[in-house]
Amino acid sequence: MSVLKAAIIGGGHIAGQNHLPALAQLPDRVKVVSICSRDIHKAQALADKHNVPFAYDSPEEMYRSEGKPDIVINCTANNLHYPFTIQALENGCHVFCEKPPAMNAAQAREMADLAQKNGLVLAYNFQRRHSAEYTSLKKYHTLGHFGDIYHIKANYLRRRGIPGWGNFTNKTIQGGGAMIDLGVHILDLALDLTGYHHPHRIVANTYDFIGKTGGKGLKGSWNPATFEVEDACFAYLSFPGNVSIALSTSFALNMEEEDVINLEVFGTKGGAKLLPLSIHTEIAGELADIRFPHLSDVNVQLENTTAFLDLCNGKPANICNSDQGAVLQSIVEQIYQSAAANQ
Repeated sequence: MSVLKAAIIGGGHIAGQNHLPALAQLPDRVKVVSICSRDIHKAQALADKHNVPFAYDSPEEMYRSEGKPDIVINCTANNLHYPFTIQALENGCHVFCEKPPAMNAAQAREMADLAQKNGLVLAYNFQRRHSAEYTSLKKYHTLGHFGDIYHIKANYLRRRGIPGWGNFTNKTIQGGGAMIDLGVHILDLALDLTGYHHPHRIVANTYDFIGKTGGKGLKGSWNPATFEVEDACFAYLSFPGNVSIALSTSFALNMEEEDVINLEVFGTKGGAKLLPLSIHTEIAGELADIRFPHLSDVNVQLENTTAFLDLCNGKPANICNSDQGAVLQSIVEQIYQSAAANQ
């Protein structure tokens, strides 16, 4: 198995704190040869820090030079996921793209279709699939112990977590707020458990009361005058077969806890709560709760990067693939459309 050459496009926090450290732990499988950023000084600084041989401020130059990669890791802003992914696929590269897949459903579908047409891998960095809790829950489901899952409550909530940095409140760059930044993570898990189907009905509401009013922030301060996205989103997804998902996500919400990230799973034979992991069922005719106090810590970014490389090498892998990314992006779009109709 040859060592794949990788390029990072986007020189921000995600590249430096998540992807490059994970890639460095897989030297027998991948070597980072290029970093590309519109700011050449940022690209060069990141390349120097991580011993990457080439730095560019132009993807076009990278693709026609010595630093041309086999795989591209797209760490750009949300509105750039589509053009840089398409460009990489057109240049014969596998792509590992940050979430969300794109800005709309049509873009995500076009990306998936091009990857499949060119025989290339396109996958997305929903790394929470590899937590010890979710891995154990998924195994329990695969063994049939939940029976048929018919409802999931999926929550990713912050009390006052509007990011005070970056472009998180800019709709043109981000495409949305809490839903497209936080909610997609927990939606991916819920869809993964239920087969990643298209819902036949979605009812949603979004709000921006706190974002546009201002107040105390726990992740920095924000400017309410330039707040353009939703600070909270609540959606009910109904699927064929009488399966449903209730999704709640927020940057800012008047609740007790500082943050809540959880799945509650309800099946015909058993149920579960993800964090901390517990199973709720009947054993020997009695109600029983099973807990998992000895789960190991997992480097979820390393595991998801490994899964992407496995897919590139033709092996099965637990990762959000191009088709699933297109389904997820379609659902996100329908959530926003439903919410707009309910304003």
